[in-house]
Amino acid sequence: MAVNRQMSVGSGFRRPIGSEPQDGYSDGRRRPARRNSAHRPLTGGGTAGNERLTAATGIVLIVLLAVIGVTILWLRPLISVHLFIGLVLIGPATLKLASTGYRFVRYYSSNPAYRARGAPPLALRLSAPIVVASTVAVLVTGVALLLSGPGSSGTLRTLHKLSFIVWVAFTVIHVLGHLPDLQKTFLTGSKGRVEYNVLAAGRTGRIISLLGALLAGVILAIVLTGHFGAWSHFEAFHHHH
Repeated sequence: MAVNRQMSVGSGFRRPIGSEPQDGYSDGRRRPARRNSAHRPLTGGGTAGNERLTAATGIVLIVLLAVIGVTILWLRPLISVHLFIGLVLIGPATLKLASTGYRFVRYYSSNPAYRARGAPPLALRLSAPIVVASTVAVLVTGVALLLSGPGSSGTLRTLHKLSFIVWVAFTVIHVLGHLPDLQKTFLTGSKGRVEYNVLAAGRTGRIISLLGALLAGVILAIVLTGHFGAWSHFEAFHHHH
């Protein structure tokens, strides 16, 4: 004889087991709405949001570095462009240091989400201190050269050139090291398709951060354009003599 298993709910109301509503409790009360991180456009995102911000900033840096590379090939006629883009770089470079530094602190402070995500590959962790040191060195020496003018010491120029070479090399290594994860970082699977998730949590905050970093660099470059003249005249003089 089949037995119809039922459970008593409330006063005299009986509901078969397993037929509880998905959005409420078995007595008919609705569950409180869960706070979806996707509805937090500024602060949501968690570990995935941090990775997206770091990757997006890295891509911007690669583009700016490519422009810097072109100016180095024709430094004398493009010295003003070199100086301007070099100053713009300060904003995104600082943002990338902040995003990677945040992950570092959260991971080693035993944050559950970041510990579960795991540490970056060993090669990237070992090279990270060199990236940080060379980033600070190239930016500091570059600004120092700009402010001190063409008459600055040869040692300062040498330090700037060496730190720039090291910075470019290790920054490219870092970006290439993250390339295999770029698809997982920016794209999501949906019914067999891979597409960009425009509703990813924290998207607005990341856009504001990246555009803010670029804007800060542009403002700094505009403020310091008065120092470009000495270098432009210096390079033009050596070009004609």
